[in-house]
Amino acid sequence: MKKNIGFIGCGKMASAIINGISTNSEYLIKGAELNEEYAQSAMKRLGNIEVITDNTELVKTSEIIFIATKPNQVVEVLRGIKDFVTPEKLIVSIAAGITTEKIEKILTNARIVRVMPNTPALVKLGMFGVCAGSKATEEDENTIISILSSIGKCIKVEENQMDIVTAISGSGPAFFYQVIEDMARAGEKLGLDYEKSLTLAAQTALGSAQMIFNRDQTPVQTLIDNVATKGGCTFVGISEMKTQNSEKMFYDVISKTTDKACELGKS
Repeated sequence: MKKNIGFIGCGKMASAIINGISTNSEYLIKGAELNEEYAQSAMKRLGNIEVITDNTELVKTSEIIFIATKPNQVVEVLRGIKDFVTPEKLIVSIAAGITTEKIEKILTNARIVRVMPNTPALVKLGMFGVCAGSKATEEDENTIISILSSIGKCIKVEENQMDIVTAISGSGPAFFYQVIEDMARAGEKLGLDYEKSLTLAAQTALGSAQMIFNRDQTPVQTLIDNVATKGGCTFVGISEMKTQNSEKMFYDVISKTTDKACELGKS
């Protein structure tokens, strides 16, 4: 029996998830965009996925409903569907900063699972933070983790940690793109072709990330030390990063992004 999964909102993040899980024959996926033009555009972008213009109809015909609108649209969307959300339906919010408590104040009987995804789900290398609302069960959490694990890694976190997850993995791809771009541009300025520099930086980032997953509890510092032999060229580069206080820079980046995610939830 196929699971009917609906997405209210078919923007970039929802599209990444839809594209990632749409190859699974166990799921029957449908989207909703209230604007006809947006709905047509989403259908062209998503291929065989039907996108309708009625949120309530989507809710009626879906077992699992992803709320994938912008954070400032969530309350309006929830008010529009609340009369059609029965206890049998599982609501999944991917809206940054919106707490399960805030959703439960409107959908009073709903089982809520909150997820913080990221766009690498599009290439099945997503990262998802997952937490459950007060009425959701561990089985509900595991159902969503099972769906999303086919397109990336999932971790369970406490609700009060979700804004940090948003900063590290939700916003993180842009931060890594910036680091990779900066490394590539540095190579270009030093005389190497930009595309070659970009390939070097991106593949190195990919391989380094895999090394971390393969480290078997080895401290990351050990991986750094294995490359940065004292007195060598890598050691000089690491020393420059310490001189520039890269740790503080990244702390500030994650801290400010976390604060913004928290702010979005209160607006």
